[in-house]
Amino acid sequence: MADMNLAGRVALVTGASRGIGRGIAIGLAEAGADVAVNYTRGEEAAAETVAAITALGRKAKAYQASVTDEAACAAMVAAVEADFGPMSILVNNAGIASRGRAVAETSPEEVDKLFAVHAAGPHRLSRLALPQLRTHARSDIIVISSIATYVNSPNGAPYTMAKAAGEAFALTLAKEELRNGVRVNIVAPALTVSDMGEKLSRAITGQDDIQHLAAKMPFGRVAVPADVAAAVVWFVSDANSYCSGQKLNIDGAGQATFR
Repeated sequence: MADMNLAGRVALVTGASRGIGRGIAIGLAEAGADVAVNYTRGEEAAAETVAAITALGRKAKAYQASVTDEAACAAMVAAVEADFGPMSILVNNAGIASRGRAVAETSPEEVDKLFAVHAAGPHRLSRLALPQLRTHARSDIIVISSIATYVNSPNGAPYTMAKAAGEAFALTLAKEELRNGVRVNIVAPALTVSDMGEKLSRAITGQDDIQHLAAKMPFGRVAVPADVAAAVVWFVSDANSYCSGQKLNIDGAGQATFR
């Protein structure tokens, strides 16, 4: 059986300074990849992710760029190639939460902001990275989505809409890039222990500690970033020889709500 050794591969992970992004970056490094750590804010947190990766014996460097900024993203992609060589893994993870309001109370500006990060952002980064990705016999793009796209909870339309658009982009790109050896897949976490997960839990339940939900969750615990990272590593490794244009829900067998 093919293994999940990523030695010799270069990955760019967006939104990797904390939470799920950090977990993915470290998981890729544990499997042997060198990792470019993207962040928008939180230079110190990004440096902590870099330190965790270098402690594993892998190469890592932090790059500040918003996925909504064309010039900044182009400069980052060029810098990654100059520092590491051509990337063969791109993980589109950067994300923001919506305000949790009903459609009737949601501003057009909020909708535009969520689409800019979750849909246009992966489109932009993937487009800019494709010249590097295509230089390899095998490359991978991962779009981090959410179970929100099948739960469709009330008061979350901008987030759900934007994530669904990101998934549509990924599924389209998978067909376009198949001939170039670029696999494109989607990983969709449920509520996960992270800054965003804790904010969501607090907003819905009114309690600060996300772990109070453990008893209601599948397997008696809240998902952690390592659960998501394991799926990403499998998708981009030789253990996945034939899957592209697929979506994997990391939801403990059907988590639909935690109210």
